[in-house]
This record gives sequence, C-alpha cells and structure tokens, in this order.
Amino acid sequence: MAVSTVQMSAAVCLVLITLTIHPSNGDIAAGAADAADVPHRRFEYKYSFKGPHLSQSDGSIPFWVHTGNAIPSADQIRITPSLRSQKGSVWTKNTVNFENWEAEVTFRVSGRGRMGADGLAVWFTDGQGLEGPVYGAADNWNGVGVFFDSFDNDGKKNNPAILIVGNNGKLTYDHQNDGTTQALGTCLRDFRNKPYPVRAKITYYKKTLTVMINNGFTPDKDDFEFCAKVDNMIIPAVGYFGISAATGGLADDHDVLSFLLFRLTEPGQQLPPAEAEIPKEEKDKYQEEFENFQQELDKKKEEFQKEHPDVQGEPVEDIYESVNDREIRQVFEGQNRIHLEIKQLHRQLAMILDEQRRYVSVVTDEIAKRGAEAQPGQAPSHELDTVITTQQEVLRNLNELRNSFSETLRQVASAQNQGNAAGAYETVQHFNDIKEHLHVVKRSVEQLAQRNGNPSEKVKCPDLPPMPSCLSPTHFLIFAIIQSVLFIGYIMYRSQQEAAAKKFF
Repeated sequence: MAVSTVQMSAAVCLVLITLTIHPSNGDIAAGAADAADVPHRRFEYKYSFKGPHLSQSDGSIPFWVHTGNAIPSADQIRITPSLRSQKGSVWTKNTVNFENWEAEVTFRVSGRGRMGADGLAVWFTDGQGLEGPVYGAADNWNGVGVFFDSFDNDGKKNNPAILIVGNNGKLTYDHQNDGTTQALGTCLRDFRNKPYPVRAKITYYKKTLTVMINNGFTPDKDDFEFCAKVDNMIIPAVGYFGISAATGGLADDHDVLSFLLFRLTEPGQQLPPAEAEIPKEEKDKYQEEFENFQQELDKKKEEFQKEHPDVQGEPVEDIYESVNDREIRQVFEGQNRIHLEIKQLHRQLAMILDEQRRYVSVVTDEIAKRGAEAQPGQAPSHELDTVITTQQEVLRNLNELRNSFSETLRQVASAQNQGNAAGAYETVQHFNDIKEHLHVVKRSVEQLAQRNGNPSEKVKCPDLPPMPSCLSPTHFLIFAIIQSVLFIGYIMYRSQQEAAAKKFF
C-alpha cells in the first residue's frame, strides 16, 4: 500500500511538471493574439525634436515654435528657468491628423528646495495655447492635457502628481483643487530632482489614452511603469502638440530633452503614401520652387559653357576636383616642397664638407711642415695631435650629417614614386622617418656646437698661412641649426594644416 501511494505521488508530480513546462494550447493562442495586436510604429520627425542639434543658429526649433520664457539650446529646451512667475511653451507649427499616436517625452524638473512649482504639461489640442494660466498655456482648451503638478495647492499632500485632464473648450481649470475634480486619471509620482531624466510615454490607440512613466532612478530607458489609463477618450481629429510649464512663488527648472512622436497603425493596415499627406497647395509650392531652381541651374550651366568652350562635351565629374584627388594633390605638393628643401640643404652641406676637407688638408700639411722645423717654445706634439683629432672628429660628424640628409632625401623620393599605390599609413610612416632623421641631425649639430664651444679645450694652434676667405665653422653651425629649426617647424606646420584640412572631408 505504501508503495502504491509513493507511485501515485510521483505520477502527480510528473503531471504537474509537464503542465508547468508545456503551456496549454489556449495560452499559446492568447500569446500569439497579443503579439498580432501590437501596432506598427512610424517615427514622425516633423513633430519631434531631440539633441544634440536641437536649435538652429537663430534660436529657432525646426517645425516648432516657442513662446514666453522658453529658451532653446543645442541639447534641450528650458521651458521655464528657476525664477519666480515664469511661463513658457513650445508647439508644433503644423497640425497632426493621426488617428492613433504615441508620444515619448524626456524631461527634467529640478530645483533647490524640497518643494517646487508649478509644473509641466503635455498637450494635444485643436489650437496652439501659446500662453495662459494653466501651466503656461491657455485655459478652456479643446483636447487633452497630461499635467505634471509639482505644487500642492489644496494642502492634501497629494503632490507631486500626474493627471490626465480632458476639456471640450468650455471647462475652466480648477487650480484650487489641483484639477483633481476634473481629472480622468491620476497617479502619484515624484518626478523632481531625479538622477536620470524622467520619461513619459503617452499612447492614444483605439480611443484609449495610456500614460506610462520611467521614474528616472535608473539609466534604463525602457523601464516604464503604469500610471493611468482612460478608456473611450475622444479627442480632436486634428490638433497641435505642445509642452508648457510655469513657476509661481517657488521655482524649478523645467527642461525638455526630447519629444518623439510615432504614428500607430493597426496590424494589416496600410499607411497612406507620403505624397498623400502633403496638402495640394504645399505640394504645388514646392514643385514651383523646384522648377525655378532647375531653370536657374540650366541657365548657369549655359553661361559656364559659353565662358569655357574648351570643356564642352566633357563630363561634369571630370571638370571638378574630387575630394580624393584634392587630398592626393596636397600630399604630393607637400612632399615636393620637402624634397626641394632637403636637396638645397644637401648641396649646402656638400659645399661646407668640401671646404672643411681642404681646411683639414692645409692644417695637416702645415703641421707636418712645422713639426720638421720644430723649435723650443712651440706647441708640444700632443697639442698638435689634439688639434688634428678635433678636426677629424668635425669631419666625421659632417659626414654623418651628409649621410642623414642623403637617407632622408632617399625616403622622400621613394614616397613620391609610390604615388597612389601607397596608402595613408605608408605616407605617414615616411614623414615620421623624415622627422626622426631631422632630429638626429639636430642633435648631432648641437653636440658639435657644444664640443667646439667648450672653453676648457683651449689649444694654441700654429700660425696658418693666409687662405682665401671661406665660410667659418661658427657660421656653418649657426646656419645649419637655423636651417634645421626652420625645416622642422615647416614640417610641423604642414602636418597641422593637412590634419585641419582633412577634418572637413
């Protein structure tokens, strides 16, 4: 008997697990029906705004108009600043005639006090309520308003709150009771001074208005929770969207970061073509402007061909320089200038090197001659050896400089010969190698100048026979240092110019 009871218990558990893992056909069908009932969304940019380029240079907002104390900026619209008795609003310029829609509003309400005032409102009305006593917009509106009320006027400690208030154009808003006597739906949510922007999703679909709230405690943009819902909501078929705010004795900053509008269509319903949504008068106006522009363009083409008969018959693309051609031309022009400068330095260095060799040869011959006729009181032989060693070291350094210039010249020539086959990386690498060699030249010249300018190494040299005037080592060193500094500065200037030019392509 005990065995049978255990077997029955195991069978019951197995049945329960099976039912848990495998849902019934009714549940599957219900889930499929819900997925099929999800409306399609289409973003409507003419009724939306969002940063980072929200306002234009003249302070206007594309497709929107702002009034009162509203301050548009690049990334947000400050409907009212945190000053007393301020009002502001923004409204769409064009009417909206969508049967179903969804609006996502991202905003911040921030103030220094524990309490704020008065609040912010999102509107859909048949007219633009540019200014008035209801959160900065007109009273007796025809449509619906979603109010974010910050101040507790009735003293019932039921604020901050979110209210849905409808109006047919005949009701006056009840300020004393915070609109609670006229609200169709409400929820208590604190939307002031949150670490992240607060998001409100207002959906009107199949005559049902739903408000969802993201309270701004987390950075998750899709973390919405239910606030209020109104069934059988009748609103105007054509209207304007707007956002307004106001302050009173207390003040908050009311900043709207974005307003995104989506058109909702039922599954299987076809959207009207874009041409059908444009009024005929507006379409004719745009068509006339396009034809005038086309006529002016054709006229300018004819004038250009008359002024430049040598380019007639050629494709337009071949006449003007492309972006890639311009970049390649600038690179080759820079390389040609560098090549010419390095050639000039190489020739001057070769001349100086020849003069130094003649100087060393004359000094060596004179020292040998004086050594044979050496007399007491003259420079000892070890001092003469020091002079010869110093001159040979100078000659060796000059040879190293010449080799460095030759290597740099070779690399520039190879970079130019590669042409279009060489990529941007190889060109940059060649320029880096050139800079490195120039730094080596500069260091060698500085070491040579320090060695020759050391006052501790004063050696009494023998008298030399008169020689023709030539470039002295001091003048050569000064000249070489100046040339190196100018050349390095030129390369850095060209690199900055090319980098700045490439930002615009």
